[in-house]
Amino acid sequence: MTEPAMSVSPYWELTFDADGDADGRERDRWIEQVPRRGVRDLIVFAHGWNNDRSGATLLCSRFFEPVPDLAPTARLGYVGVMWPSMRFSDEPIPDFPRSAATVDAATGERPVLGKNTRHALLEVFPGRATVVEQLARLLDQQPDEGVSLEEFGRLVRLLVEIRPQGPQNSFTADTLAEGVPEGDPEMLFGDTATVCGEFARELAGARAGDSGVPGAAAFAPVRLWDGAHELLRQATYYAMKRRAGTVGERGLGRAIGLLAAAAPDVRVHLVGHSFGGRLVSFALRGLPPGVRTVKSVTLLQGAFSHYAFAARLPHDTRSSGVLDGQYHRIDGPLVCCYSRFDSALGTVYPLASRMAGDSRAVAADFGLGRALGAKWGAMGHDGVQAVPGTRSLTLAEAVRTRLPVSGCVNVDAASVVRRGGAPSGAHSDICHRELAQVVLAAGRVR
Repeated sequence: MTEPAMSVSPYWELTFDADGDADGRERDRWIEQVPRRGVRDLIVFAHGWNNDRSGATLLCSRFFEPVPDLAPTARLGYVGVMWPSMRFSDEPIPDFPRSAATVDAATGERPVLGKNTRHALLEVFPGRATVVEQLARLLDQQPDEGVSLEEFGRLVRLLVEIRPQGPQNSFTADTLAEGVPEGDPEMLFGDTATVCGEFARELAGARAGDSGVPGAAAFAPVRLWDGAHELLRQATYYAMKRRAGTVGERGLGRAIGLLAAAAPDVRVHLVGHSFGGRLVSFALRGLPPGVRTVKSVTLLQGAFSHYAFAARLPHDTRSSGVLDGQYHRIDGPLVCCYSRFDSALGTVYPLASRMAGDSRAVAADFGLGRALGAKWGAMGHDGVQAVPGTRSLTLAEAVRTRLPVSGCVNVDAASVVRRGGAPSGAHSDICHRELAQVVLAAGRVR
């Protein structure tokens, strides 16, 4: 697609690879130009799942568009963080042109990989073309539900595996059990048919619920290959989650440290959508000691555990969030915007997160229904949890009143974050003037 025009200026892009290594020329040019352009407040936006750079740039442009009118006297600069992630092309983005959203054509009821999704997989998992084609062939043919499903599971594992000694291994966990990160995900190493069956049942129930017919969920058809398609989606997003932490700490956090050394008076405001929320949160962990230039963090539909910042987990006091106390690195508040209409985070995310635990946890939790959301829920569905002193506001309150100057703040954004079809619901419905207002309020931008 044609490179989109940017709605704001000055604007820079920072590009990182999957291991968090920066494009050095971009980074150095940004550090040199920000103070020279007289920027006082720098808004840094990290996208979530996006299939190409132009789509990510368009999202940045759409989100930033109302900011100049909301803060007409502020000396603003803008940054888009570009990192290798992807979105399955059956997930539309509200208000985006079809070409920009790269949505595959309708394929009926058979779960297949369209050309846009295959292309995205090849982009974010280079060198795995044979694996992608074999996965696409199995989804297209669906030869049986026994040996073929197990082969599908093996191929999914091959697709998302990383070097055993590579840096990404340290960035998978959202929580720590007695200081030890969670292990390999059960959804990848458990029985494939069982995992696909659980995903298929959850998806069938969600589709029936969307139909509006009372009791339809009880009679919804359960198709294991639907679950296999969802396994591939969730395994891919598991890899994106891992990358987001890597890029945040090893890439963006260090870059902000370099900027702080060169321009200590520039106030930085981090904004992250979906896994981009995890990215900017891990950037706090990557800040050099003593750096206090991050004045706010705003999470939009954050796709990581709502316990990530907790000192103790309610269901296991020996465990903590992997980002315990990191919000103290902010010279301002951490604001988490969430919506109950985000079905990607409210329905499938808890199931996938549960399957990322060990097999004992899966067995213990099986069939608990809504209780899964409490234990395995995401920031973007119900906000920061188990952090004492966290304030809770409606979106109207957040834009009307003065936000706290420190600590965690939950903002119920369901009044605007509410549009989007299956399977992700309102997960990408974030380009709203009110959410831009929240960012400015969090950062005390005047």
